[in-house]
Amino acid sequence: MSNPIYLDYHSTTPVDRRVAQKVYDYMVHNFGNSSSIDHIFGDRTQEAIKKAKRQIADLINSSPQEIIFTSGTTESINLVIQGLQPSRIIISPVEHKAVIDTCQAMAKKGLAEIIWLKVDKKARIDFNHLEKVCSQGADLLCIMGANNEVGNIYPIEEIGKIAQKYHIPFLCDGSQAVGKIPVNFEDWGITFLTISGHKLYAPKGIGALVIRKGYRLQPLIYGGGHQNGIRSGTLNVSGIVGLGEACYLRQLEMQEDESAIALKRNHLQSLLQSKIPQLVVNGDTENRLAGNLHISIPNVPNSAIIARIRHQLAISTGSACSSATVSPSHVLRAMNLSDDLIEGALRIGVGKFTRDIEIEKSADIITNAVEKIFQLTSIYDADKFTRI
Repeated sequence: MSNPIYLDYHSTTPVDRRVAQKVYDYMVHNFGNSSSIDHIFGDRTQEAIKKAKRQIADLINSSPQEIIFTSGTTESINLVIQGLQPSRIIISPVEHKAVIDTCQAMAKKGLAEIIWLKVDKKARIDFNHLEKVCSQGADLLCIMGANNEVGNIYPIEEIGKIAQKYHIPFLCDGSQAVGKIPVNFEDWGITFLTISGHKLYAPKGIGALVIRKGYRLQPLIYGGGHQNGIRSGTLNVSGIVGLGEACYLRQLEMQEDESAIALKRNHLQSLLQSKIPQLVVNGDTENRLAGNLHISIPNVPNSAIIARIRHQLAISTGSACSSATVSPSHVLRAMNLSDDLIEGALRIGVGKFTRDIEIEKSADIITNAVEKIFQLTSIYDADKFTRI
């Protein structure tokens, strides 16, 4: 049985074959422990880690010394929020669950107060409200670089200026942004930046946390004092090498790749809109990730569509981290969308390995599924729903 077409790039990306080759080499040949200082195997891996740090730093304009390695963005977020121990936290209601759940866990323990920002129906942040709550003081501001559901790209440089104005540390979840859009850690006022390898064609289970000089976090993991005592544990050398190589390749190819991806996304959107007139595109369509297409089809439950197409096409109803739950998307709820738009919501993610023919086939697959559901529910209207 052939694999379905993969259009869920916000959930995870396939590992670039060039990255996989580097990972393989450091799993099989240069497999030394980077803490082994008594022989050449340790020397080689230490040099590989230094190189990876330089590659990541070059992509985001940071210092290599500001980078520590983690298992991914969820761990990095927990390390910042729990390690900083802020008593007053400002967060956007459309943040990833890793941010929201960690902040709420702190609040339940009586360790922190959460101040929620306001967003509109396109998930855009109310800057007047942001300025107001920041002027009242806080210990941490959490706003993502790009939304993992509706794809909004947030004006991080402007947000960083506000955070600096009021001397508030700024945590930016960069898991969906880094490698897709330019990110400038040094100049944009970001205090903590998270990176996740599997969102930019590197392996799963490897990530990075960039910590601005002068800030110190209490560790969550003890034992050995690795990485300046911030995150103990034997380093995942092959994963680190893979993350570094992926960042290097994104720096070289990001602009060209993302331009091509946007064209494919736009073509898919046009095809779907022409065949499904009632389709709604969610989020800020003027400022979104190139590969993001978040749609709603009113009166057609997304679960019914997924059930019909899952053997042909891989798309999702929302965040992969929340897919095991039956509750509606907190992002769409925060946007105050109507129930029919939330129930009919689908997240489509186009990536660098998506082919043009897959875009055409995907449009047909989704259209056919929607048409059959309309027919089965007896609300099919040939005058309102036309196939091209």
